[in-house]
Parts: sequence; C-alpha cells; structure tokens
Amino acid sequence: MSSATDSPAADVPVAPEKIGPEATEADARAITEAARETSWDRPSFAKGLYLGSFDLSLIHPWPEARMEDVERGEEFMGRLTAYCRTMSGRLIERDSRIPDQYLAGLAELGVFGMKIPREYGGLGLSLVYYGRALALLGSVHPSLGALLSAHQSIGVPEPVKVFGTAEQKQEYLPRCAAGAITAFLLTEPDVGSDPARMGSTAVPTDDGDAYILDGVKLWTTNGVIAELVVVMALVPQHTDSDGTVHKGGISAFVVEMDSPGITVENRNAFMGLRGIENGVTRFHQVRVPAANRLGREGQGLKIALTTLNTGRLSIPALCVASGRWSLKIAREWSNARTQWGRPVGRHEAVGKKIAFIAASAFALDAVFELSAEMADAGQKDVRIEAALAKLWSTEISCRIADELVQIRGGRGFETADSLEARGERAVPAEQQLRDLRINRIFEGSSEIMKLLIAREAVDAHLAAAGDLASAEASLSDKARAAVGASGFYAKWLPKLVAGAGMDPRSYTEFGRLAKQLRFVERSSRRLARQTFYGMGRWQARLEHKQAFLGRVVDIGAELFAMAACCSRAEGMLHTSPEQAATAYELAEAYCEQARVRVDEYFDQLWRNTDDADRELTEKVLAGDYTWLEAGVLDQSEGTGPWIADASPRASVKENLHRKYR
Repeated sequence: MSSATDSPAADVPVAPEKIGPEATEADARAITEAARETSWDRPSFAKGLYLGSFDLSLIHPWPEARMEDVERGEEFMGRLTAYCRTMSGRLIERDSRIPDQYLAGLAELGVFGMKIPREYGGLGLSLVYYGRALALLGSVHPSLGALLSAHQSIGVPEPVKVFGTAEQKQEYLPRCAAGAITAFLLTEPDVGSDPARMGSTAVPTDDGDAYILDGVKLWTTNGVIAELVVVMALVPQHTDSDGTVHKGGISAFVVEMDSPGITVENRNAFMGLRGIENGVTRFHQVRVPAANRLGREGQGLKIALTTLNTGRLSIPALCVASGRWSLKIAREWSNARTQWGRPVGRHEAVGKKIAFIAASAFALDAVFELSAEMADAGQKDVRIEAALAKLWSTEISCRIADELVQIRGGRGFETADSLEARGERAVPAEQQLRDLRINRIFEGSSEIMKLLIAREAVDAHLAAAGDLASAEASLSDKARAAVGASGFYAKWLPKLVAGAGMDPRSYTEFGRLAKQLRFVERSSRRLARQTFYGMGRWQARLEHKQAFLGRVVDIGAELFAMAACCSRAEGMLHTSPEQAATAYELAEAYCEQARVRVDEYFDQLWRNTDDADRELTEKVLAGDYTWLEAGVLDQSEGTGPWIADASPRASVKENLHRKYR
C-alpha cells in the first residue's frame, strides 16, 4: 500500500489510538466535523429557509421527471403491484419472517436492483419510483420496506456505486441486482451516533494484502441473511515495509458474510417490524482482502454520511404509505361506525383527527416527491431536504398512526387476528403504530437529526462568528472575531427586515395558497433573526442549547412542508387537473394547521422551561429523587448489564446466519 491509500489529514483529525471508550467530547466533535460535507456547490432551498432566503424558484415549478424514467417506472410498478397482491403481510407478522419464496420472487422482478444502474444488471429506477415501490411494498408489510431500504439505500449497492472502483462495481453490483441481500454495519453495543467510541478494528497484514477484522456490530438490519455487508472499522496507524507511515482511521470494507470468523450471534426481536432480519454479528480474525476496502483509509464516515444524504429518503417514502392507508381506514371506519345517532366522523372531536390525517397525508406525499424529484434532477443540494424529510415524516406519521388507533377506539388496540377471529375486518392499526415507532430512531434518531440539521442551519453564523463561537478562543481572538462578524451581519441583517411576504401581491399565481407562501417567506426571515439572536446570546454555548436548536429545526421543517404542499398543489393543475381543486384544499388545510404549530415553536424559543428542566435533570441523575422510585419491582434487574461486552474474542454461540438462495 502507498500513501495514496490515505485520506487527507483533515479527514483524520483524531489519532486512531484516541478512538474508543476513552474518546473525549472534543474528539467526537472533531470526527463528526471532519466527516461532514462542508462545501455547497449547488443551491439548497432548505438551507436558504434557515438563513431568511426564501427562493421559491428552487422548488417551483415542480420538477419534471424524464419521460423515459416515468415510462419505465410505471411499467415496473404495474408488475410489482401484481406480485404484491400475492403476498400476505399477515403471514409475515405471524411468522416474524419474510418467506424465502417472497424474497426469490422479488429478486426475479429485479427489486433488489431498483437503484442499481442498468449497465450492472439493475433496473436503474429514479429515486421517485424507488420510493413509490418501497411505499407499495411497505403497505404489504413494513419489514419488506425495511429489507429493501437497508439493502439499497445504505447497504452495499449505494456506497459501491458512489465510491467503488471500476473493479468493485463490476464484482458487486450485478450480484446485488440479482438478489444478493446486503447490510450496512456501523452500530456497536457502545457506539450509536458517536463513532469516536468505535471498537471494531481492521489491522493491515504485514504484506499489505489484507486486513484482519475484529469487533461486534449491533442491530445489523439484513445481517442475518446478508451475503455481503459494508463494515465500518478502525484502521490503526501503521508503517509499510518501505517506512511509509499511514494515519489509518475509520474505514469502510465490503465483507463476504461466509468468510471464516463471522458469527451471527443473535436474531433480535422488536416491538414492531416482526419480519426484520436484524442481528448481532461478531467478527473474529476475519481476513478481508485489501481490494475490498471502499475509498481510502480514514474515509469511512464520509462514505457513510454521503450514502445517507439521499438514502434517508427511503423512510419518508414508507411514511407516505402509512399516511395513505391511515386516511383510507379512517374514512371508511368513520362512515361505518355510528355513535349517538351519527357516524363518528361527523362528531367534531373525531373529525379534527380525520382532518389532521388527510392534510398530513397530502403533505407527506408532497415532501417525499419534491425531495426525490430534486435528488433525481441533480441540480440542487438536497442533503438538508433529505434530512428534514426523514425527521419530519417520521414524527408526523407516528402521530397519524396514534390518531388512527384513537379513532378506532378499542378496535384500534385489538390485533388484526383477534378482530378477524370474532368476525370483524382485520385492520392492523395497532401493528402500524408499533411498526412506525422505529422510524424515529432508524438512520439517525430525531434528536440526532435535529443536531445535524441545526449544524448546517447555523453554519453561516459559525463561519461568520469564527472564534466568537469557540469555547477555546482567547479574549483577544474573540475581539478580533467580533470585528469580522460585524461586517457579515451589517450586510445580512438588513435583508431580514422586509421581503415578499409583506407584499399582498406576492405569489398571486398560487391563488388561495398565496397567503400561505407569504407566511413562509415572513417566517423564514423571522427564523433567521431568531437564530442570530441565539447566536449573539449564547455564542460558543449555542451548541449546548439543544432544545433551542431543535425548535429552530422544527420551524424550518414545517416551512419546508408548507412550501412543498403549495408547489405540489399548483403543479397538479397541469399534471392532474381533475384532482387540482381537492389538492388545493388539502394543501391549504395542512398549511393552516402548520401555521399554528410554527407560531407555537416561535413562542417556545424564548418562553420555555429549558433551564429549569436542565437543573431538574441534573438532580435526577444525581439520585436526589430515588424515593419517588419506591413501591415498584424492576423485573429487569439481574438480567444482564446495560451494555453487552463487545471485547474482541472468538464466538461461543451458534451461527444464526442463513441464506435464502
């Protein structure tokens, strides 16, 4: 190996020997910052929203797909729909497993290669049709959506397609397209969104031909049945025989799951997604050819984050399916069930829930389709849009599922099998609630997503503030930074005083929705001003004001959804004129509901209990209130440690890995 195998020094800001259980907060921050993509070569609508720049031209007119993509996508959706009608989600739920014949049938349809280019045997579908296919499959059973999403959005195909060599693409992509299931292995028992604590290692052999992989990976979606996996592991600093020193760092490897030394030690079970093939995988002295490394040493986290930029759109697509199904069930049930002489849907208490579901279902569709269309077009930077779509969609869809259970009453809490056994329609409302809950944790929890988005949202402020935003800077450095920042803000702040949102003639081409867009524009400038006030008030401490930053992100998410709804409705005037009038009604309904939430978020930026809550939390953690925990029995005591031991060693458990083909 030569020094060309190394990432630039800036990409490896923390020495490999400092990564692990003893990593500091500064180490974790440095690693995350190094992995973050900092350049903005293309415009971003969502980034502009946070800076007070509402550029509607970036999302309107609605992006148009290529006719070839539409024709191939529609043809595939027809075949997939026919096959989906032959599958039983109830069977998957009862057996907690997707039947092998279903997997074989999906492979024959080319489903495992939906995003893989046709030159490698894939279908080469657009992100829009890939998402629509996931939504359809998820409506059969969400485990199908999870399987395909983990395989194609973050599994082997995407990182190989983007970062792989010509040889790697030729070797792996045709296999994946033909049905070789793959997985992405980053999480460890003590490593979630903090890779600075990573314990898995990949030590180069003396001859440089391979790496020896050791470690334990947790929550390996698809790992139980995968043929190929992408594994993130720490390469230590090492020296070639010619004296060349390599920095090492967290790196990515494609690993064959039938390699000696790999053991799937557990198939995990969860409250939902009963058919998911998720496990614990141990690697002990696994030899991985050097040719299987993706990218350079130390580039692993950049590969992971880049893959997730558009990969995160798979979950919003699945949320679209839940919104549509929930609306159908809510409508049919609320017309069929009578209470006090009227259908339950005619009572306002239930009607408001139906209105929320209907408006939110339209918004879910608009947010996904807009984000996916922009990603397909490739002319905009959609990393914030994709992150917002994931965050917002998972939160709103969980609320939809909860409201559907409430509308259904006792039947919403009852299982589909039980309903059918006593002669009623087998509606799995409670299952949907269980299945959707993981989406707020998958691929970055809502809390982590807010921090990631907030980091991008305040990036311009941090760049302008310089040492003002650094806790380590000296007073003299801060003074110099203040002079530089004043120049930036002197030009930027006046732009936030007035805008199109204050002109009643703005956006008139949107008809009745024009006032909603004026609200979005005004709110975008207001949001930028409030963020500036927070920056001025807390400076370097702003990064610790996570509740404040979370509300900033939530406001931007709602504004993005509102704008997407308006663009979607107006665009349907041209593409689906027969549905345009009702689309306008749904868009307006969502915007009116969202405006209430936005106003509440703005109010809570400065009127909240954050400081008192932080003090209370410190006392809880210190044990000041343990007396309040008396009077109950904790049945989990003595069942095991909070975090399982992941130290390197040979496995002593049965290998649960299996193949479906």
